[in-house]
Amino acid sequence: MRPHQWVKNVFVLAPVVFAKELFDYELLLHAGGAFVVFCLLAGAVYTVNDIVDAPADRIHPVKRHRPIASGVVPIGTAKVLAVTLLVLGMAGALYGPPLFALVAFLYFVQNLAYSFKLKAIAYADVVFIAIGFVLRVIAGGLATRIQVSGYLLACTALLALFLGFGKRSHELAGLSLASTKRQRASLEAYTPEALGRALWITGSASIATYIAYTIDPATRQMFHSDWLWLTAPNPVFGVLRFVYLVRSRPKAESPTQEMLRDAPFMINLFIWVAIVVAIVYRLRPSAAL
Repeated sequence: MRPHQWVKNVFVLAPVVFAKELFDYELLLHAGGAFVVFCLLAGAVYTVNDIVDAPADRIHPVKRHRPIASGVVPIGTAKVLAVTLLVLGMAGALYGPPLFALVAFLYFVQNLAYSFKLKAIAYADVVFIAIGFVLRVIAGGLATRIQVSGYLLACTALLALFLGFGKRSHELAGLSLASTKRQRASLEAYTPEALGRALWITGSASIATYIAYTIDPATRQMFHSDWLWLTAPNPVFGVLRFVYLVRSRPKAESPTQEMLRDAPFMINLFIWVAIVVAIVYRLRPSAAL
């Protein structure tokens, strides 16, 4: 079920944070419920993914230790678990607005398509990973009835593309050519040079979009502050540090997992959060994002 990966679902909470409603109990309750729904659906997706990937995982130096690939969890048990998580997740989604339930279901279907087919298609695999992040943000806005800005969607999409290309670059560097062909078909179409360019393009675009958001007149008016641009060094450091982790730790299972274990990265993240909260919540008008 990969609970350590559920941190990605915090994107569901982004509309509440940037709408200056972080201390609204009712909205937090709705956002928290949406987070739980996406964690359940993510658990179902990861279980299905491991069922599909079991043959390939068995030849991977790290992934062969996963419960299904190693035989610790039988395929039949894993199928029951996946169905149970899906039913619980969608039952929870139906307590929210109908459009939220629809987006949650689309998230699950999109991830199924990724697990069975799309992850074998170079570049389409990363694009669909990014779509999953965008759907999380949209769902968060629908669950809390907060209008999501174009800046937030653009930053989410670009950052997800950046992380996706980083993961592919890490996988390509960490596997021999022979095992690459057997482990993930889409990697055969990638080259280190192309992934390096994609990393820098999407990383730079993510930073540029975020900075544009911080200095946009509408943003400054909403937050009653001209100082949000002071947080720009944090995403710059985050992008550079992630690229470093991708290139320096090829034996790790995932660069995103290493990112969450990396002290400099996490300290930078907490500093960014602290500065944003200090600036955004200095005043409490209830404008929407």
